[in-house]
Amino acid sequence: MLDPLCFAECLNSPVYQAPRGLSAEEKRIKLLEIFHESETGSKFSPSQKDFYQLKELEKLGPKLKGIVSQSVKDVLQSLVDDNLVCSDKIGTSNFFWSFPSAKGVMLQKKSDSLETTLTSTQAAIETLKTAINEEESQRTITAEREAALARRSELQARLTALHSERQKYGASDPVQINAKRGAIELAKEAANRHTENTMEIISYFKRTRGIDPKDFRAHLEIPEDWEDL
Repeated sequence: MLDPLCFAECLNSPVYQAPRGLSAEEKRIKLLEIFHESETGSKFSPSQKDFYQLKELEKLGPKLKGIVSQSVKDVLQSLVDDNLVCSDKIGTSNFFWSFPSAKGVMLQKKSDSLETTLTSTQAAIETLKTAINEEESQRTITAEREAALARRSELQARLTALHSERQKYGASDPVQINAKRGAIELAKEAANRHTENTMEIISYFKRTRGIDPKDFRAHLEIPEDWEDL
């Protein structure tokens, strides 16, 4: 019989826990924190250093900030390129350091970028407003134009009525039928995928925890004839 405590422990296994990875910007911020926390004496920094070598950061990144060690080099280089981290070569070794004010520089650069985007967008809006006003001022009201506008309104009303009528026969609409067929296929693929994943999990716990598949199925109420659609 499957032990509930063992089962609960299995559910807390890494198989079930896949933490969301950090974005590129989050990695930059967290790597920069390692430099600044060391200067301010943060309890999270074990070394209290003002400068680091790459190999040290590749160890501290995963340990302190959850940054994959393989990505530390690229993240560090992006900070150096943006002048948020300084570097210098002493002998055969490269050393890196950063001042607390660098975080303020990062925020200021982001603020300046947003300000530039806002200014350009506002200028584009004003240009469009001016063009619209010029076109409206040059527009001549004629009998032909009035007739065309009336015809347009008539056709729009007719189109709306046709849409409403078509909705009454929605179940027979070829577009909706094709959409439902596509949704069914996706549902089948998802069901098969989840079935395969479940079988992999059962196999994993049998190999690593020695849990009998029958006990596992019984605990989760999975029938013996359960299979792909």
